[in-house]
Amino acid sequence: MKIVFHPRYTEVYAADPAASSGRIEAILKELKGRYDFIEPQAASEDDLRRVHIDNHIELVKRDKNVYDIACLAAGGAVKAAQIAMDGEASFGLIRPPGHHASPDHCWGFCYFNNIAVALARLQDENLIEGALILDFDLHFGDGTSNFFEGSNIKYFHPEVGNREAFIEQIAGKFNEEKDYSVLAVSAGFDRHIEDWGGLLTTDDYQTIGRLVKEAAEKNCKGRRFAVLEGGYNHNVLGRNVRAFVEGLA
Repeated sequence: MKIVFHPRYTEVYAADPAASSGRIEAILKELKGRYDFIEPQAASEDDLRRVHIDNHIELVKRDKNVYDIACLAAGGAVKAAQIAMDGEASFGLIRPPGHHASPDHCWGFCYFNNIAVALARLQDENLIEGALILDFDLHFGDGTSNFFEGSNIKYFHPEVGNREAFIEQIAGKFNEEKDYSVLAVSAGFDRHIEDWGGLLTTDDYQTIGRLVKEAAEKNCKGRRFAVLEGGYNHNVLGRNVRAFVEGLA
């Protein structure tokens, strides 16, 4: 199990909850010393152009600091995907998040769509024919859905009102979907009972991680990776990420 991380992810690059001080540090406290950490390189403009139009890239460039950290986050997702294709599970401890970034616009604390950049690169390199994306963030990843609608990369965002049904819906989807080369996860932790969503327990995140592992081992030679999206209560975020990573590993 590898953790993809760069020290710049701790920077406060904007005035929003995803960029708040202490958020990444809360996760680092739980993962440091337990897993191997790998440092990524920033995504190139060629990487970005596979999924974003030039006007959008130029708009993000207006704030150099935001642009630099957003490219580094996309590069972190690329690295996590590459590790997965080499046969080892990985978690991208990255920010800014990405699932609200569409080809020509973004919102919700996102700039570039990290998971889309990573999967588009794998496609361009002919490493995958298809993929399954699980997004268990509280919010629907409209950007990711916009990229891949109608393609052989399938996006799944479970939405049910109780925690047992939520887990069952994920397990059911994994039993239904069989044809994919890699299993990717937009891992948002804002559904926790002590976060905005008020639904899932810490143990539930470990269960979700285990379900991802089992599905990947059954259907795509164990190829699986996840990248951080939401999760804003620093008091529980680190424990939740650790639980998910333990299941994923």
